[in-house]
Amino acid sequence: MTTEMTMPRRGAGPGGVRLRAAIAAAFVLARFKPGRLRRVLTRCAKGARPATYEETLEAYEAVTATSRRCAGRYGCLPRSAAIALVCRMAGSWPDWCAGVRTAPPFSPHAWAEAEGRTVGEQAESADLRPLMVVTVREGVPGERGGGDDDGGGQAS
Repeated sequence: MTTEMTMPRRGAGPGGVRLRAAIAAAFVLARFKPGRLRRVLTRCAKGARPATYEETLEAYEAVTATSRRCAGRYGCLPRSAAIALVCRMAGSWPDWCAGVRTAPPFSPHAWAEAEGRTVGEQAESADLRPLMVVTVREGVPGERGGGDDDGGGQAS
């Protein structure tokens, strides 16, 4: 055979070990109380650069292709956390948001945003009201939607 064949690296690509680890960690984080979840994600975001829309969309597609539970209607919290963690493994961080839908059906929801746009959501940004956001701006992690900037100091 004259054509050199290479095998894909383990842990890279859809369903890789790192992706599955991020999804598993997201399911653990989804069980945390909101304040503790925000503090953990804020710490994860430290030192990251803001994620681009394309990076975040790629993470969204990988997470939903790997986990049926994340892809489902009720998997928004672990899905959004997994997307943020996958992006963080690449050195970036999307805006992680938790809030409510302002259009029927009114319900709690969590999602990821990048470059001011929701990623992978059927709802438009105008139909979602964030109550808690973990973001990085110009390399400085912070949060919007209540709480202190470093996310520490309060017990949940």
